[in-house]
Amino acid sequence: MSVIAERPEAAVRAGGGAPGTGVAQPRRRGRGGYDAARRQALAGYLFVAPAMVIFFVFTLLPVAIALYLSFTNYDVFTKMDWIGFDNYQFTLLEDELFRTALVNTVVYTVWSVPLSMAIGLGAALLLNQKLRGLGLYRTIYYVPVVTSMVAVAMIWLQLFDPLYGVISNALEAIGIKGIDWLGDPNLAMPSIIAVSVWKVIGWNMLIYLAGLQGIPDYLKEAAAIDGANRWQTFWKITLPLLQPTTFFIFVTSLIGAFQVFDVVYVMTGGGPANATTTLVHQIYNAAFKALDMGYAAAMSFVLFGIILVVSLFSMRATRGEVSYQ
Repeated sequence: MSVIAERPEAAVRAGGGAPGTGVAQPRRRGRGGYDAARRQALAGYLFVAPAMVIFFVFTLLPVAIALYLSFTNYDVFTKMDWIGFDNYQFTLLEDELFRTALVNTVVYTVWSVPLSMAIGLGAALLLNQKLRGLGLYRTIYYVPVVTSMVAVAMIWLQLFDPLYGVISNALEAIGIKGIDWLGDPNLAMPSIIAVSVWKVIGWNMLIYLAGLQGIPDYLKEAAAIDGANRWQTFWKITLPLLQPTTFFIFVTSLIGAFQVFDVVYVMTGGGPANATTTLVHQIYNAAFKALDMGYAAAMSFVLFGIILVVSLFSMRATRGEVSYQ
């Protein structure tokens, strides 16, 4: 009885319940608890504040200024008048050079992205084997990725030289002479595509290699037990399980291809006869040669819209096919 009688008092002392009820009341957090939570939140905000300030000053603010300039005739020195949508109207409806650059950019993207992905996947499949000197081979494939595109373009510019280039001399040895790779409008864009594909193969190979090493071996072993050959295993197991990796490479390559500039600027300057000029190259010409910053800003946002639409369409088209499990 003494034990039973003491239980309500114990409950009151332990949980703050009302005397005689035996029910523990929830303990309220005092002001000190709220102060501690506020200090933790303040510490978190202070940690992210430098990154947010840098993001605002160097990303959001320039984008906002560029958007405003796209509605003006800003030329750096004399003019900055509001002209509304005139820049966008001229870009989309009247500028034939912009349309030529858009077509060239699409052609470059359509060829360079699938080729770089296919060759990168093939290299990853080869280097996913147990071979001697595997690390050396992977390094060799990856060296172009970490090399400056300007340096790569200068090297290939010498290789494509119609008189003294290694490629021209090799073709001349088998009776093919006089090929001006970068001076012929029909060959200039394929040459640019070849250089770009060679540059990014190592990156695609590395990403694909990571995806291949994430595929469980027991799935391939089970397929071999069921009688599947290597080709069937690749199509039925390896390729479907690489869909998330393929989607990532495709979207990032697509965005990069639409922004191609450096290789064009160094190797051809957009020529011959505007056969290799691209959207970013035209933006550069408008901004830094013609000093028409307002029109260059308008073209930049048109390019942003194109990339956004293409990326969203790609994500929507593959939403039901890509699984990240």
